[in-house]
Amino acid sequence: METLKIAPSILSADIANLSAEVESVKTADYLHVDIMDGHFVPNLTYGPGIVKVLKRISSLPLDVHLMIDNPAAFAQVFIESGADILTVHAEVEPHLHRLVHQIKDLGAKAGVSLNPSTPVSVLESILPDLDLVLIMTVNPGFGGQKFIPSMLYKLKKLRTLVDSLQPEDRPVIEVDGGIKIDNIKIVAQAGVDMVVSGSGIFKTPDRAQTINLMQNSRLH
Repeated sequence: METLKIAPSILSADIANLSAEVESVKTADYLHVDIMDGHFVPNLTYGPGIVKVLKRISSLPLDVHLMIDNPAAFAQVFIESGADILTVHAEVEPHLHRLVHQIKDLGAKAGVSLNPSTPVSVLESILPDLDLVLIMTVNPGFGGQKFIPSMLYKLKKLRTLVDSLQPEDRPVIEVDGGIKIDNIKIVAQAGVDMVVSGSGIFKTPDRAQTINLMQNSRLH
């Protein structure tokens, strides 16, 4: 059985000590970068500049999540800044198929995210085109929120849909929101491939140990 891929969210990192913070999570599989615009979600975070900095100071692939209105206008600049995966929200993009393929043509992997109230059925027709599906298990906008337990059913439903595809068409299932050591096992059992954790990693005393426990949570 494969280990879980872990992506620490820099939303919970100390930006004043970014190099040291990134170094402390170097055993993870990705770095997750939440881009918020104050419109689609009620918070402001970073722009393409932080992606450029992270690309320079970390060897980990960058998993960039655009929680913004009009993601099509910003896809190119974030990919040129260093995003390896670029995830956009289904709720704000009426031409999802077009944008997904634009992201791929620009050289990044394409992901689509769903808020807690958005059903997985909206992705059925586009699922084989995606590299990643990100299920939000909190209402996005702020770090440190509590995991919504009813999202486990949604994750299992998505796992069933993904497994019905040919192996080469199956996107990675990623989950983000309130995931820590004490609940990661139930999320892993729901069939996810990749977990984003912010405070669940950065607020622990030994981040490397936390990452290792999370990566191997499916094995114990």
